[in-house]
Amino acid sequence: MQRHLLVLFLLALTQITGWGMVSVLPVIATTVATEFQTSLPMIFVGTSVMFVAMGLAAPWTGRAFRRFGPRSVMAAGAGMIAVGLCLLALSPGLLVFWPAWGLIGIAGSMFLTTSAYAYIADYAEDRARSLIGTLMLVTGLAGSVFWPITAFLDGLVGWRATILVYAGIMALVICPLVLIGLPATGTATAPAISKRSAHKGPVFALLVTAITLNSFVTFGIEAVGIQLLQATGMDLAGAVAIASLLGVFKVGGRVIDLLGGQRWDGLSTGMVSGAMIPVGLAVMWIGGQGFLSVAGFLVIYGVGSGAFAVARATMPLVFFEKADYAAAMATIALPMNLINALAPPVLAALMAGIGAHAVFAVLGALSTMAFTVLWQLNRKRSWGVMVG
Repeated sequence: MQRHLLVLFLLALTQITGWGMVSVLPVIATTVATEFQTSLPMIFVGTSVMFVAMGLAAPWTGRAFRRFGPRSVMAAGAGMIAVGLCLLALSPGLLVFWPAWGLIGIAGSMFLTTSAYAYIADYAEDRARSLIGTLMLVTGLAGSVFWPITAFLDGLVGWRATILVYAGIMALVICPLVLIGLPATGTATAPAISKRSAHKGPVFALLVTAITLNSFVTFGIEAVGIQLLQATGMDLAGAVAIASLLGVFKVGGRVIDLLGGQRWDGLSTGMVSGAMIPVGLAVMWIGGQGFLSVAGFLVIYGVGSGAFAVARATMPLVFFEKADYAAAMATIALPMNLINALAPPVLAALMAGIGAHAVFAVLGALSTMAFTVLWQLNRKRSWGVMVG
């Protein structure tokens, strides 16, 4: 048990640090835009480039997990993030700034989230689901931890020096910590996936569809939620407060999944949370910015989206053996990261075109489609268990 706790601590520390350091744009974007003499949207293209690169690199990363083992791939990814951050800090303009984010995205596919889950699946086996849920609970704090640090350092030494400091930490602290601190899992020579692979079959197709649809909804709201709430007539202070509270309720959803322990699996969590998301959006769509509708949205949507974030990582464990888990998650990461890159500009365009209330209706329809797919997936559960 103590060994599991040590591994969980190291993964939590390295993942919080990694996500915190690649999530600097909300803090430094205005300063960078002024220096580059460009607009804020052009700076935030860097985030989209990162997610696209992360998604495109995911299938290759999955093969690397099987050949070299998740720990080695994670260490290499941490080193590459350091290189990408150095390039970012030295970029004279957008023509270097954007490719730097692309390199960070490729490195992120090797180091962030999916690789940590793959490592846990190899290392913890039957305890993987609970450890993944716990890891998600703490890594959700990355922005809360690092945004104030980034703001302080930016004011003290400037954004370029801040990013160079982060690059040094990734190269000199995080990379060795992963390579030396995490125990080997012994899966570097794992055989190729069987014919009943994580890439094939109707179960996996349904899994990818449900996760991708809900990812568009949840990441889109996370990215443009403040602007979406303002477009309903809410003032900036109220929109910021509700968006901040939404994060608290999301953590609550992850805690609820953890408390379930062995009483339900990832698909059960996915079914319940997948039903809560469209209900929460419908409450906001019907009630507008009234107190009861906002409270209902926070509780129902917030808890549901938080719990679904856990289900997204644990549902593949219901259907596939641990040897296939890394490949499954890497394959899911491709469409999911591409849709994450697409969601903010699409939702921004929809807000301008059809209005905020109609956007809530569209998001509700998409999440309802995702729940319908989850329902079909649940009906195939017995077949899915056989392929696991």
